[in-house]
Amino acid sequence: MAKTTIFTSESVTEGHPDKMCDQISDAILDAILSKEIELQGEGYIAPNGQPADVSKVRCACETFTTTGLVVVGGEIRTQAYVDVPAIVREVVNDIGYDRAKFGFDASTCAVMNSIHEQSPDIAQGVDESFEAQKTGVAEADPYELVGAGDQGMMFGYACNETDTLMPMPIYLAHRLSERLTEVRKDGTLAFLRPDGKTQVSVRYEDGRPVAVEKVVVSTQHSEDVSAEVLREAIIDSVIKPVIERVGVPLAADAEIYVNPTGRFVVGGPMGDAGLTGRKIIVDSYGGMGRHGGGAFSGKDCTKVDRSGAYAARWVAKNVVAAALADRCEVQIAYAIGVATPVSIMVDTFGTEKVPVETIESAVREVFDLRPGAIIDALDLRRPIYRLTSNYGHFGRELPEFTWESTNKVEELRAACGL
Repeated sequence: MAKTTIFTSESVTEGHPDKMCDQISDAILDAILSKEIELQGEGYIAPNGQPADVSKVRCACETFTTTGLVVVGGEIRTQAYVDVPAIVREVVNDIGYDRAKFGFDASTCAVMNSIHEQSPDIAQGVDESFEAQKTGVAEADPYELVGAGDQGMMFGYACNETDTLMPMPIYLAHRLSERLTEVRKDGTLAFLRPDGKTQVSVRYEDGRPVAVEKVVVSTQHSEDVSAEVLREAIIDSVIKPVIERVGVPLAADAEIYVNPTGRFVVGGPMGDAGLTGRKIIVDSYGGMGRHGGGAFSGKDCTKVDRSGAYAARWVAKNVVAAALADRCEVQIAYAIGVATPVSIMVDTFGTEKVPVETIESAVREVFDLRPGAIIDALDLRRPIYRLTSNYGHFGRELPEFTWESTNKVEELRAACGL
């Protein structure tokens, strides 16, 4: 008899208050990286005598929003000047909060900027790692020069349930959120507003997804649309097209909830405060894989919360793509200021095709997981981060998402003797 389980994941749209904050933080990071690259190309020398160098950028940018207000703070080191209030207003306007009746207005909201310089105590361990301080910078391996920006553990996950090697529940939830935004912005459902959430429950039999059991869509809307019209429109224009495209059917007795409270007119920061980094499970694997606890958005690539998590996904995806396992979770842990990971673990949940010890040994042989090596291998000093801040950092096979590449498959298989 088949073992049956149901797993649920959620996603949110770009107009969700927490996601607004993620986008603002990443847009500020992108602006700094873009300007530093431009200044570096021009050979700019700052008044303090330091040349522009994008590798020296450090950013930990946090954003908070509530009714009529956006507050930006955090630690940033850069030679560049960027207009923070202008960036905030541009992002909020792009999302669609461009008039007061939507609950937020990019043109009239207050913006407070409380950014300060990175602590020198943190900077010294990142600029010159523990290993480099021991051996001398001149003698150090170039990838030992960059110490991890913090301690902590990062997880990456992959499975063969979808073409993108992501779990089916979070994959579907993201596609529904994307579709909500698409039909709002192209005018198909002009009565929709930016804020929204989706949730999908998938039935598994013997570990494989076989049907969608429940779908929840909560979306902000104009005051003049009825609950009945909204429900029919969401089912016909959002839910059905996504489910049909993915290929896992709705169960015969599937339950669909559209705005189950009956009304969602007040949304965005007027409905709930927002904060950078509060949607880390939405950002990763929808709860299917573990999470180390560190948020991604607003952090430059020396912060292993981001680069380490991206690298862990890269490793796990290549293990599954190489057919070494059906499911793979990778944990990488770091000490602040130290380049070499303090631990690397591979878990395949009993789905391995070769011994787990062999896979873990191959991972250590094929992947250099020191922060400096990750940054170079994945080209993480580009201004690509606002693009990551919606609809998942993983499972979107875009040119900018280098950690989604399966470019290590053959090396892994060879290292496993296949």
